[in-house]
Amino acid sequence: MTTRYDRLNALDESFLHLERLDTPMHVGALAVFEGGPFFDAAGHFRLADVRELVESRLHLIPRFRRRVMNVPFGAGRPVWVDDDRFDIAYHVRLTALPRPGTRAQLLTLTEGIQSQVLDRSRPLWELWFVEGLEDGHVALIQKPHHSLVDGISGVDVATVLFDFEPVPTVFDAPDWEPAAPPDPADLLFDSLAERVGDQASLVGATRRLLSAPRVALDRVAHVARTVSTFGTGGVMATRTSLNRPVGRHRRLSTVQVALDDVKAVRRVLSGTVNDVVLAGVGGGLRALLESRGELEPDLSLKVYCPVSVRGEGEHLGLGNRLSAMFVPLVVGEDDPLARLRAVQETTADLKQREQPLGAAYIVAMTEYAAPTMLGMAARLAHSQPFFNLMVSNLPGPQVPLYCMGARMLEAYPIVPLSRNLTISVAILSYCGRLHIGLLADRDRVPDLEVLAQGIEDSFAELAKIAKEREREDEE
Repeated sequence: MTTRYDRLNALDESFLHLERLDTPMHVGALAVFEGGPFFDAAGHFRLADVRELVESRLHLIPRFRRRVMNVPFGAGRPVWVDDDRFDIAYHVRLTALPRPGTRAQLLTLTEGIQSQVLDRSRPLWELWFVEGLEDGHVALIQKPHHSLVDGISGVDVATVLFDFEPVPTVFDAPDWEPAAPPDPADLLFDSLAERVGDQASLVGATRRLLSAPRVALDRVAHVARTVSTFGTGGVMATRTSLNRPVGRHRRLSTVQVALDDVKAVRRVLSGTVNDVVLAGVGGGLRALLESRGELEPDLSLKVYCPVSVRGEGEHLGLGNRLSAMFVPLVVGEDDPLARLRAVQETTADLKQREQPLGAAYIVAMTEYAAPTMLGMAARLAHSQPFFNLMVSNLPGPQVPLYCMGARMLEAYPIVPLSRNLTISVAILSYCGRLHIGLLADRDRVPDLEVLAQGIEDSFAELAKIAKEREREDEE
């Protein structure tokens, strides 16, 4: 039988290095569906049908039947190999809340599931269906590892697992026969040979640049200019209570905002939708820090915003294709319009100076790093001093998705914490609403609802300003 495997890229591998019991590195989502189609005539959840539906589509996302295999002695990046004991029942699970399950109980259940690390001896994903919710709804807790998907590819995967029509499609999937994993000795040899090839490619590229000094100088200067933007707003982030060591337990809260309101703010007050989103989140952070007695007039927080560099031709590509922007939020400013304008000016400047390109250069260079150095760098990232929190904004479908014929009503993305980031913010636009998932350390952030309410109030305040400005312009 032919041996097949594909290797994790450096960024994918870094999420394995980052993972500890207190910092699980899976992403995910909490979705709520209409309940009726999930149940048979006797009122039983159609779990076997759900598993059949999911399994019929796994040939479209092959890594969902693959597990991680390490290279002996850590001499190369790990590889994905077929799991010869793959069991759909392990990955697609059913649990229940005592009827009628409340939103608070659903969040508590999700917190517990999100606090547990995935089993690395199996493919790194789980789907938890939840019955017993009030109004007869069914929830779905998605839990794929960050080494498997980034935000954009995660949305792509969702559109494969779900339908755009109420009638579910069960694919006539090809037979799947797991390929044998590589022999460890062969994998070690291949990894060492690949490492030599990578280094040779780097040396070759360097020589080509040096043979054209002007081109080399221009390229180096361009990279230096883009990387220098990381110092915008100060190289080091201001230390606040947002940056403390985290424990093993999580707290989750959710917020919804009308996308039309956000677009109205963008239309009337200029900028981009992402600018409005960051300003809205900044207003919520201002409320949180004010309630903690930490707000100062000149306080600025630094936010890490992942930026996808996935091309149009990489639809359904798994793994991570990410760059970044580091955006200061002037939360000490009490004027919401001034906070929005500060975000607009900063992001426009960072884009003009190509900060995401600079970050992409740095990520690309990690492909040439020795595995041991990459592991050390990933672990050092747990104590990074450069940003206060992560805000991930994902574009989602603006038409309904269905599972088993049941319409998805809500979908809140979830991104993990690192060891000194006590809060993460993830936003998904779906069917005319921004669905905001707030994940926090349970002990460090007992006041997460203050942030949730602050974000809701902040967006409402911006929408009110936009409406007033529009009314003035009409007069």
